[in-house]
Amino acid sequence: MDILKSRIITEEMFSKLLEPISNGSLELMASRVSEEHLKHFGKAITLYTPLYLANYCVNQCVYCGYNAKNKIKRHQLSLKDVENEALAISQSGLRHILILTGESEKDTPVSYILDAITILKKYFDSIAIEIYPLSTEDYLKMVDAGVDSLTIYQEVYDRTRYQEVHPYGPKSDYDYRLNAAERAAKAGIFHINMGALLGIHHWQSEVFALGCHVKALQDEYPGINFSISVPRIRPFIGQSFESIEIEDRVLVQIILALKLFLPSMGITLSTRESADFRDSMLPLGISKMSAGVMTSVGGHGSDSEGDAQFDIADNRSVEEMVKSLKKHGYQPVLKDWVDLCIE
Repeated sequence: MDILKSRIITEEMFSKLLEPISNGSLELMASRVSEEHLKHFGKAITLYTPLYLANYCVNQCVYCGYNAKNKIKRHQLSLKDVENEALAISQSGLRHILILTGESEKDTPVSYILDAITILKKYFDSIAIEIYPLSTEDYLKMVDAGVDSLTIYQEVYDRTRYQEVHPYGPKSDYDYRLNAAERAAKAGIFHINMGALLGIHHWQSEVFALGCHVKALQDEYPGINFSISVPRIRPFIGQSFESIEIEDRVLVQIILALKLFLPSMGITLSTRESADFRDSMLPLGISKMSAGVMTSVGGHGSDSEGDAQFDIADNRSVEEMVKSLKKHGYQPVLKDWVDLCIE
């Protein structure tokens, strides 16, 4: 594969890596990614878990169980519940947490999220948010409260398709969502994780747009640590949306192409993927994985309330993930700086 003779992969080369390729070419890509990833990341895998604070949402995204028209059980954690959840999760050894809400500024205002962060800061070294897009000023408030990371998915980069799958709600504003990562970078959020939801539109054009978007931001904000997620649509309550199937082999090619184009970029692989698939991808650019996951509201230290956003495929606990990673020769990183893993 001639492209791999080049030390630097250009946008044009990146595009070609997303075209149909032979198994032999895929193996060559995997070999180079494995070698380069080891240089940048070693064998450390950061573990985290998501905590859903609420599932109220005003959007009508056709691919999501939180769709405002979907008749699901809605719930929001009280601040006491947040503390109970934090205590239970921290007892697993995890010090990295991702907090999520549906997109309803009325039900989960910035003030509520900030109060929750104040509680979580007592238990966790790293707090990430995956909530509705904010203004630069509100991202600054998040940073001041202790947030160091943001996860934001554009979901789909094609404008026409974006409007089709976001028919109503604030999320229908394509540009406001597109520019959220840059607003967060300006606010000084240290780590920004970006992604497109695979299965909504043609994957080649979507992955190319994602890679170029991240590369442009990385060049503009070299002090910010950017990473990429590659989520595939999972089944959810009330599903009527027909997604485009993304086969395992295609997802492998996507991850390898992104890593070749952005070799210093971390890749997050969530429990949307099966345990076997996640384990098999460890040498191929993965730097962060979730464990002990629940996609309903609560469920760690308080009763699980409200219906889940989507079904997960890997149900392993934190302890099981730690054992599995060690078995495969990797270092599970549960917190920063010292005592990086539990025995």
